[in-house]
Amino acid sequence: MVPYRQPSFNIGIEEEYQLVDPDSRELLAYLTQSMSRERMLVRERHPELDFAQRIGRAAIEVGTPVCVDIQEAREELLRIRSTMLRLGQSMGFRVIAAGTHPFSTWSEQGALIPRYQALVEDMQIVARRLLAFGMHVHIGIEDRELAVDVMNTVRYLLPHILCLATSSPFWQGRDTGLKSYRTVLLDALPRTGIPNEFASYADWQNYVDTLMRTNSIRGPGEVWYDVRPHHRFPTLEIRICDALPNVQDVLAVTALIQATVAWMVDLRYRNMSFRLYERTLIGENKWRAVRDGLAGRLIDFGIEQEVPVTELLRELLERVEPLVDRLNCRAEIEHVHTMLERGSSADQQLQIWEAHGQDPKAVVDFLIAETEGLP
Repeated sequence: MVPYRQPSFNIGIEEEYQLVDPDSRELLAYLTQSMSRERMLVRERHPELDFAQRIGRAAIEVGTPVCVDIQEAREELLRIRSTMLRLGQSMGFRVIAAGTHPFSTWSEQGALIPRYQALVEDMQIVARRLLAFGMHVHIGIEDRELAVDVMNTVRYLLPHILCLATSSPFWQGRDTGLKSYRTVLLDALPRTGIPNEFASYADWQNYVDTLMRTNSIRGPGEVWYDVRPHHRFPTLEIRICDALPNVQDVLAVTALIQATVAWMVDLRYRNMSFRLYERTLIGENKWRAVRDGLAGRLIDFGIEQEVPVTELLRELLERVEPLVDRLNCRAEIEHVHTMLERGSSADQQLQIWEAHGQDPKAVVDFLIAETEGLP
């Protein structure tokens, strides 16, 4: 008998938004939309400053409630993005969700949010150049032991999901040759990337406690792996995705993450388990995802052969198919097929770049239209 409680599989989506000047298209700053149990709110911690300074130096938090399914997540995401667009119209900025800004330079950016001051002091230039913007997906797994169990198995499929969720091919006006340069920036930090396998939640907690006792981290939130049991919410948090401009893409990737997590749990409840692979092997696939995205080939380590990413993702869609209706996410999962045919946001940006004579401002305009084009 499986000793785990059945998870809720509820959903929380976090996005990091870029604010850009409508004329120069330069990056002004960024906002973080974070998950909260309470109603959506905007909290401005320094009301004595004018808005431009608050964008640059103060924290503004926009949070969504935990969502019971992808349909509620859709409503909340649209509500938040609509709110951001109204703020932009009244305050004179435009909104972008993408892994990097196509041409802004990190050296011209100040400390954007006070809590990052300590991060900069600790990590210096590695943190200062971190103009990178992600999407984090929380899936409700209330049993901490089960969360670690799923974390161990779902690691293998994170590179597959990243291939869908790449949106950062540019850095400081250049085509990097990669589909997710944000990943390169983020993985320069400690305690990032694919985590090791953990034997239990106690094993995970001992790891975090050791880091805190040795003054390596100030709190558990400074463990930034691509997947982790969240230190405050009863969720498994997947952090590997770039921020995505198209809201339909966001919902599709979120639905696939939720369905994949549910598949791992379903295997466990049927006294089965996904095979565990070494972090170093999974890292090989992550690098391929960063470099080539949907156009590449990942290694199927079960047969030790290279397989086109699109083929592997279609196989994953077949695996989660029996769970889709139960999770009420069929339309969102169907959109994954559209993304496989169309390409990722990174692919689209590169097409715009070439079609407009390698003009990064044209890419910014595309990202604005994608982010602000709500259904």
